[in-house]
Amino acid sequence: MAIQIVLLPGLLCDEAVWSDQLPALSQFAECYIPDYALRNSIGAMAEHVLASVHAKRLLVAGHSMGGRVALEVFRRAPERIASLALLDTGYQARAAGESGEHERMQRFGLLSLARENGMRAMGEQWSPGMVHPDRLGSDVYRSILEMIERSTPEKFEAQICALLDRPDATGVLDEIRCPTTLVCGREDRWSPLARHEEMHTRIQGSRLHAIEQCGHMSTMERPNHVNEVLVDWARWSISKETANA
Repeated sequence: MAIQIVLLPGLLCDEAVWSDQLPALSQFAECYIPDYALRNSIGAMAEHVLASVHAKRLLVAGHSMGGRVALEVFRRAPERIASLALLDTGYQARAAGESGEHERMQRFGLLSLARENGMRAMGEQWSPGMVHPDRLGSDVYRSILEMIERSTPEKFEAQICALLDRPDATGVLDEIRCPTTLVCGREDRWSPLARHEEMHTRIQGSRLHAIEQCGHMSTMERPNHVNEVLVDWARWSISKETANA
């Protein structure tokens, strides 16, 4: 198998976060969506991905926490990465001092809520900031809540630990030379467009796409628009591979 497409989910997400992209991308190559299980570091998630796919060259797309995993996959095996797509994500480590402690307390507060009242109750408190305000109460919003409910407090804790100890990927951005596309919902309040503009500046030759009327969950909120971008990314990536063969 020469090329595979790897689609990396974010925090408490499963294959549903990529369900609208699978038909569009499967025309180019076999697609793989990992389950991180109880792995509690970005590094362990990246190693699991690299061990699970056997193609020599990979097109790797990551959403949210999955974007951080994608960057760690590149750090560990740059020779295997034909291209990257980074959606609604970030690259910096947790802040030091009061800001970083505030993040830790917020995340563990949500974990306590999940343990005491269940994943659905936690999701109902946590999820409103995920989507464009116009989608609150929509079918997409309900699908997000159902996805969260399918997970467990144990997985949530493992992924919280991974995010709190996330590696700084600033240096990785400067090393990327493969075709790279950045995607961000215009109204993403968790991973704002300004952060993707910083990444775009650092990654040589990258492309940046803002998805209009869209929050953090771009693949689910605006699937057709995201598909257009990712199909273009896949074509661009494969044409580069063919040219370099």
